[in-house]
Amino acid sequence: MPDLSHGDAADAAAVNALRSAVMRLGRRLKHQRVDESLSPTEMSVLGTLARCGSATPGELARKEHVQPPSMTRIVALLEAKGLVRLEPHPDDRRQKVVTQTETAEAMLEESRRKRNAWLAALAEGLDEDEWAKLRDAAPVLEKLAHL
Repeated sequence: MPDLSHGDAADAAAVNALRSAVMRLGRRLKHQRVDESLSPTEMSVLGTLARCGSATPGELARKEHVQPPSMTRIVALLEAKGLVRLEPHPDDRRQKVVTQTETAEAMLEESRRKRNAWLAALAEGLDEDEWAKLRDAAPVLEKLAHL
């Protein structure tokens, strides 16, 4: 692994370019939403539930890197919109488990479809060599996103 604190200018430049590109692309992707009434944080929570399954508000707070009181408010907003439901915890009556609804699943699927179509249209501007590099880079970027 490169030591960027002392190191290679080419590696540091690559990290800088990656950061900038990922941030710019992420901002553009955020505009490709199906439901404009949801905040990016609310969409992220729904995505986490889709990926990881039902969770307590505390578990969601840890996964989303927010404070538990903030997650409680987010879950309440999502519940009011009919996108999650709170169910009793199977082992701890003091807690609730947050589960996404079928409405949320359908909305997330439509959002994925829209964003994938947008990215596919962008990728049409790549040549075959760039497209091959992007296919090879996708699993590495996925790994970085989940570290």
